[in-house]
Amino acid sequence: MGYNVEKSDEQWRAELSPEEYAVLREAGTERAFTGEYTDTETKGVYSCKACQAKLFESDTKFHSGCGWPSFYQPISDTIEYIEDKSHGMDRVEVRCANCGSHLGHVFPDGYGTPTGDRFCINSISISLAPSDEA
Repeated sequence: MGYNVEKSDEQWRAELSPEEYAVLREAGTERAFTGEYTDTETKGVYSCKACQAKLFESDTKFHSGCGWPSFYQPISDTIEYIEDKSHGMDRVEVRCANCGSHLGHVFPDGYGTPTGDRFCINSISISLAPSDEA
C-alpha cells in the first residue's frame, strides 16, 4: 500500500528512538503495563508518533486491563487492518493509514463498549495532545 508519508529506513531511524523504531517500523511490542498512556485519563487526541496523524480520541479510550492503552474506535479511516498469523496466533494488526507504522492489534473482545472492539495500542506508538492543545 502506498502511504501519504513515505520515508527511507535511514530517515525513520534518524527520526525515531531505537525503541520507537522497533515498535513502529518493525512491529515490535512494548512490555505490558509499562507504557506512558496505559492508565492515562487525560482528555485529548492521540496521534501517530511517527507522522502525527490523528488516530484516536480520548473519549473512546477505556480500561481493559490488558496492559496497553485500549480504544474501542479509531477516528474514521485512520487505521489500516492487516491479517497477522505470527507467533502462532490469528490476530488483526493495526497500522497508521498515513505512514504504515505499527500501532498494535484489534480484538473483538471489547465487551461493554459501543463497538465491541478493543484496539490494543502500544503507548510508544502514539502521542497525546491534551484537549487544551488538540
